Amino acid sequence: MKFTDRAAAGRALAGRLQHYAGRDDNIVLGLPRGGVPVALEVARDLGSPLDVLLVRKLRAPGHETLVLGALAEGGVTVVRQDLIIELAIPQRAVTEAIAQERQELERRAWLYRGERPPAAVRARTAIVVDDGLASGEALRAAAGALRRRHAKRIVVAVPAAAAAACEQFRAEVDELVCLGDIGEVRAAADCYEDFSLPADEELRRLLAPWAVPAPE
Repeated sequence: MKFTDRAAAGRALAGRLQHYAGRDDNIVLGLPRGGVPVALEVARDLGSPLDVLLVRKLRAPGHETLVLGALAEGGVTVVRQDLIIELAIPQRAVTEAIAQERQELERRAWLYRGERPPAAVRARTAIVVDDGLASGEALRAAAGALRRRHAKRIVVAVPAAAAAACEQFRAEVDELVCLGDIGEVRAAADCYEDFSLPADEELRRLLAPWAVPAPE
């Protein structure tokens, strides 16, 4: 399955989420930057509120092509200890990398929301949307953040996923929705004709009309 762009992928994904349409206990959460345009179409179709869920991938120090883990807002950090041991990465380097990404996470939270707090997810079905699922670390951190915020149900919805990551991740959430033949997907970019990322200012523009001042 090939999508024209993220908006087209979001419209297709919404078709698989119609059992959540019209309900008042849902919230759609897009992972920046690529997941937000997908999530926007899902929220429109389902008639659900939309917010951003801030997550940052943690790159392995000295091995920047490898994903060591991820951070999510709310103080959640997921780290692959097996990879730290395998690559003999000093703990100090890991700690410094986490601190840098945490600072960037806070900067982006301010950039996308300003002073507005994250939308409430307590006792709601949180539908987390990204443009693809590869290693699964970012979505794993996102799920951890939502459990900490007492979401009633965690649903992860992506247009495409790597088969291995999909099988490993399925047991960690209440529902995983993925389009296409996941057995043939090697990277999310392979499923899009246009995979260019939206700029931060574009994300602010997309999110602004959906701002809901709903503190936890």
